[in-house]
Amino acid sequence: MKNKADITQVLTEQKQGCEEAYDKLLPLVYEKLHAIAGMRMQREYGEHTYSKTDLVHEAYFKLVEIQDVDWKDRAHFFAIASKCMRRILIDYARQKKADKRGGNEKPCTYLDHLYAAERQAKWLIDLDMALIELAQCNERLADVVECRYFGEMTIEDTAAALDISGATVKRDWRKAKGWLYNRLK
Repeated sequence: MKNKADITQVLTEQKQGCEEAYDKLLPLVYEKLHAIAGMRMQREYGEHTYSKTDLVHEAYFKLVEIQDVDWKDRAHFFAIASKCMRRILIDYARQKKADKRGGNEKPCTYLDHLYAAERQAKWLIDLDMALIELAQCNERLADVVECRYFGEMTIEDTAAALDISGATVKRDWRKAKGWLYNRLK
């Protein structure tokens, strides 16, 4: 990936109204976005119709459409990008789960991979609901989960994105994992 300062500079240009900023940004962030998408897709079931590249492009288009974000730096950008990818995959899982119900159609087979796909979609939706609930209790804990789990961000990048210390990120990460474990079991 290119220099971290380059990314922050382009985000600053975008904030100042430079129309070409997003065109400059994509080559700088594409590799990292692709890596994040790859990690996200590894957690998805095998019959997924999204590719890593599809997920990156859809997330980037959503990011470009957001007008009111005050980009702080590269860590903040990747945290928001991670949230976008999560939302895309959750929406996809909801749609697949609705499609699986099939109205009045009766399931005609119970192949293992179909069951696994439905189970994965249900788990992702349950996780999303738990994160919404966690955010209502403690928004910072939910933000730490977004960055660490969905964004695959380091402790340091998470701390920078959320403007908190690394020690706080570590504490919040432990608390959030415990809370989610209890909520989802």
